[in-house]
Formats: sequence, structure tokens, C-alpha cells
Amino acid sequence: MSNIAEGFERDSVAEFAKFLSYAKGSVGEVQSQLYVALDQEYVTLERFKEVQAQADTTKRLIGGFMPYWKHTPFKGNRYH
Repeated sequence: MSNIAEGFERDSVAEFAKFLSYAKGSVGEVQSQLYVALDQEYVTLERFKEVQAQADTTKRLIGGFMPYWKHTPFKGNRYH
């Protein structure tokens, strides 16, 4: 969420799209760390599956939002 907020505050569609990509990458990092947490038995398999499902949903939402911002005619407040 922080990546998305930072990108939005850049006042540029291109910058926002770039930070959406960073946010999607961060979800991948979380998923990777979840495997470590499972291997180290910090989380149960049930909790692992719950959080992985949430992460997958988040990745899909960000991924679906990215094409819209890459093709919007709005250029951002920076260009007004």
C-alpha cells in the first residue's frame, strides 16, 4: 500500500504505473517470506493458505489496475 500511495503522490500517470509495479513485486516478496514462515513453523498451513490467497487476490487487483493507468488519457497533475 505504501508503494501505491507514494506513486500516486508523484502526480504522474507513468510514475504511478511504475509504483503499482513495485507494489505487485512487494506482494511477491510477502509470498516468498510466507514460505519461509511456513518452513520455520511460524505459521500453520491453514494460516499460510489464507494469507497466500489474500496475496494472490491483491496481485490480481494490482495487475488488473495497471493496464488502465498505462493507457489513461489523463497525464497527471504535474502536467496541468
